[in-house]
Amino acid sequence: MLSLEGREVQITNPDKLYFSSQAQITKLELVNYYLSVGSGALSGIQDRPIVLKRFVNGAEAEAFYQKRAPTQRPSWLRTVTLSFPSGRIAEEVVVDDAAGLAWIVNLGCIELHPHPVRSGDLDHPDELRIDLDPIPGVGWDDVRRVALEVQALLQELGLRGWPKTSGSRGMHVNVCIEPRWTFTEVRRAAVALSRAVERRAPTLASSKWWKEERHGVFLDYNQNAKDRTTCSAYSVRPLPDARVSTPLSWNEVPDCDPADFTMFTVPQRFAKVGDPHASMNDMPGSLEKLLELAERDEAAGLGDAPWPPHFRKMEGEAPRVMPSRAKSAAKKARVKMPLIVVANSPDKAAALAGLERWKKKHAQIAGLLAVDDVLVDSMRGRSSTWTRIRVNLRHVPEAQRPQQETPDPDEDPTREWRERWKKKAKN
Repeated sequence: MLSLEGREVQITNPDKLYFSSQAQITKLELVNYYLSVGSGALSGIQDRPIVLKRFVNGAEAEAFYQKRAPTQRPSWLRTVTLSFPSGRIAEEVVVDDAAGLAWIVNLGCIELHPHPVRSGDLDHPDELRIDLDPIPGVGWDDVRRVALEVQALLQELGLRGWPKTSGSRGMHVNVCIEPRWTFTEVRRAAVALSRAVERRAPTLASSKWWKEERHGVFLDYNQNAKDRTTCSAYSVRPLPDARVSTPLSWNEVPDCDPADFTMFTVPQRFAKVGDPHASMNDMPGSLEKLLELAERDEAAGLGDAPWPPHFRKMEGEAPRVMPSRAKSAAKKARVKMPLIVVANSPDKAAALAGLERWKKKHAQIAGLLAVDDVLVDSMRGRSSTWTRIRVNLRHVPEAQRPQQETPDPDEDPTREWRERWKKKAKN
């Protein structure tokens, strides 16, 4: 039982291992980590509704997303009611203090996923979130170079970006903004920013939504769509070394290494240098110049970029179909990409192992592939994600291209309910 600022929080099964494959970390040690960086972790989630991403069986097991607040919760824990693009609503947890932080970590929330809004205004984000997501095979140096291009562009637009490692392979740059634009407007600004960075660094950066069209580092503008969240500052990621999504100052970006920031090193860093993002919320900026840039793009013929698949079709949005499946285009025909699926699994490591088996089986073909010919897709299921791996054979002579085989492994967790839905639709 922890006593935190006058509130008691019970840590159940405190000795349960939450990390075991490399680092050995118990649930209580995870809670104590978050408390050691409490002011920094709270600055990213305080007064914001949170999606609970729960790893109830530890970092090596499958997680699930829980939007709705548990019915059994402390009386002092606040909630707010959010509406989603689907038309549904959910009462979500809002964390105000260290006790609330410890309580959600005890539920198995290894990483923290707040919405970019405050509880007093759920329709107007106060953050623009820039997610730099490298495609498989792209190195960390390119991520840092794209981050610096983002910084330069933001400065030209009168905005300040706050960088942090994602805790995985990428980086996040958050921009505190005045809460006077809708989610649609903030996303529109993010699309314009992504396209502008791609123009500045065309060989390094990509604003293309479809993975088969991407290269280098993808600027995921759709993280600003309503109902999307990213892990917040000081979140522990479910990687074997327990890496942390760590706030940085810009002068640290050129030489930083994400492997340096783990549960074991960040508390000492926090005690020594404090939180580099401590004043982020004191400096809200305006999106007006970014929205002017969006207007110029639209005047030049650039329509809306694709939305996530669970959103309704938006006005001005291009056809929501991946280029390899597009039958035709009104003006300019797209080249249909020769894609094959090599692995489906809820376990990303198992899917990647299947990719290696495919490469070994087709060694000559694998040698012809470019870095961006391997597409590792994080697919959304009903309450969790799963991994699909595809290979683009565009660089393989047509006569040598292997046919689609049964993926190995072939564990698509959505197949059963999709087939039921098809049968129901026919009837």
